[in-house]
Amino acid sequence: MRKVEYWIEESFGIPASAQENLLASVVLLVCLWVISRVIHRLAAQRQTDSRKLYQWQKTTNYVVTGFGIVFLANIWFNGFESIATFLGLLSVGLVVALREPILSMFGWIFLLWKRPFKIGDRIKINGHTGDVIDIGLFQFTLNELSQTIDSEQPTGHVVHLPNSMVFSQSQINYNYGFPFLWHEVQVAVTFESNWERARTVLEDIVDRHSEKLSESAQEMILRESQRHLIFYKDFKARVFVKARENGIQFTLRYLCALNRRRESENLIWTDVFNSFLNSPDIKFAYPTTRFYQQPEERLHNAGEQV
Repeated sequence: MRKVEYWIEESFGIPASAQENLLASVVLLVCLWVISRVIHRLAAQRQTDSRKLYQWQKTTNYVVTGFGIVFLANIWFNGFESIATFLGLLSVGLVVALREPILSMFGWIFLLWKRPFKIGDRIKINGHTGDVIDIGLFQFTLNELSQTIDSEQPTGHVVHLPNSMVFSQSQINYNYGFPFLWHEVQVAVTFESNWERARTVLEDIVDRHSEKLSESAQEMILRESQRHLIFYKDFKARVFVKARENGIQFTLRYLCALNRRRESENLIWTDVFNSFLNSPDIKFAYPTTRFYQQPEERLHNAGEQV
């Protein structure tokens, strides 16, 4: 063994102490890799939820990496006292040179601790709206959604944002506390239409397409909402009526799943078109211009034409 160490030192200039550290490092990395693979395999066999499996794998990678850094530092710096001294000297320069990455690391800790959002949540931050698909050490990733008001469909783009944004940018979490969305659809009919019948038709349509919650689900949402001081009297769909310049406006307010807003609106409009087209006493309203004349003016104009 001594001969091998001497040959390596003579050939590559690596002293014997460094050779021992290299060998110990390789053995350590191989052991950690094997442990990580075994945990991943066991988790895949027992966990059927792909989202939870992904979180298990990410957590395992973080833990194994942390142990690897600690053990490697102990191997190369001969104990934790040397590690502390080295880190103390190094930290001064790192804080100045790597301010943003360090903030992102603290942002990652904040995301794991306070959990303002998690993987699978739909959020809006810094003008970007999307579903969180990954939370890493320095950045989190969104599956971007279209920014148009009538869409909110995936654009096919993936947006990477630094974790430090959680300290400087406000976030909207569409899942937090209340995992549904109150959506509104506006329908207008003419003043001459049978507005009471139109309202009855719209109430039936919006009730049919509103999200139906079981009693246990309602109680769970109410408890969660009250914990965050968000109060809802009920979850029933409503139809509100209001007079506008060009007709009578109905506002359909209903509960829908976060990822079904556009689909539910499409189904509602399809039923509205079919129902109104089969009702001769209900007409859609649209901007029009009408001219009215006083009786004297009509007689005067008729006399001029004669």
